[in-house]
Amino acid sequence: MPDDAAARAAAEARAAAEEESAFSHAAVDPDVTAAYGADPDQVIDFYAPREAVSPGGGLAPLVVVLHGGAWRAPYDRRHVTPFADFLARRGFAVANVEYRRGGVSVPGQGAAAGAVAGGVGPVAGRWPETFDDVAAAMDALPALVREFLPQADPRRMVVTGHSAGGHLALWAAARHLLPDDAAWRIDRPAPLRGVVALAPIADFTVAEKLDVCGGACRQLLGGEEEFTARVPYADPALLLPTGIATTLVQGRADTVVPQAVAEAYADAAAKAGEVVGLTLLEDVGHFPLIDPAADACAVVAEEIAQLAW
Repeated sequence: MPDDAAARAAAEARAAAEEESAFSHAAVDPDVTAAYGADPDQVIDFYAPREAVSPGGGLAPLVVVLHGGAWRAPYDRRHVTPFADFLARRGFAVANVEYRRGGVSVPGQGAAAGAVAGGVGPVAGRWPETFDDVAAAMDALPALVREFLPQADPRRMVVTGHSAGGHLALWAAARHLLPDDAAWRIDRPAPLRGVVALAPIADFTVAEKLDVCGGACRQLLGGEEEFTARVPYADPALLLPTGIATTLVQGRADTVVPQAVAEAYADAAAKAGEVVGLTLLEDVGHFPLIDPAADACAVVAEEIAQLAW
């Protein structure tokens, strides 16, 4: 087998093993679930901190988790509940947010990490509902936390998200930079300690060039014709500088959302006069960042802690 073919085979085997490990954990039920809207997907799972890590006790920092899955319906918040529990066991209060995702099947589109049987997969996201929900959830969180998660301090809030959820985390921190006619725009920066985006789909132009998740960015915005008109409302790389501390964590061996996407966002931030942290992990692919069994997950928790405290 030629060296390049052997390398590809090894990379594919490693990626498959990483994905299998990340999805091997049993789902962890939350302490309480609260609704932020009337739709069944407009809910937030809350996890109380399992240990007190605040110096001298007191309230725990709040970590808001936005799950990935290419904004597609088959991938809901349940697959990141082990990650949410992992954070809770490290002393954080956790809010695991659900949101509406795409669910209409179309020919020739892949699922989050690859094509499904027959070359048919669900559309990525729903415009504008996916964005409606993230904005509504973020706006509702302070009141919901006071009612359902009194161990948490919403004044020390860090938003994290994986893959498509990383995009949503960056977007949630940039709502004050949205065009004036955007329904989701807020007047001032969100009250966040920071954002830790994990292998985020952070630059739509680069992601589309690389065909990340089977053209998911274009699907999210409604298709070919709508992409150009809607991208200023959705692409985090166009919504800079946020003024909010931001760190990207990226595996160098990620073949689902390649390193180039995170680097493009960091470059765009630098051009806008903002320094964005970029932590690159050797020999790490897409899924270890949310896998409690992986060393990379501990790195993620430390990055969150650095902003939360």
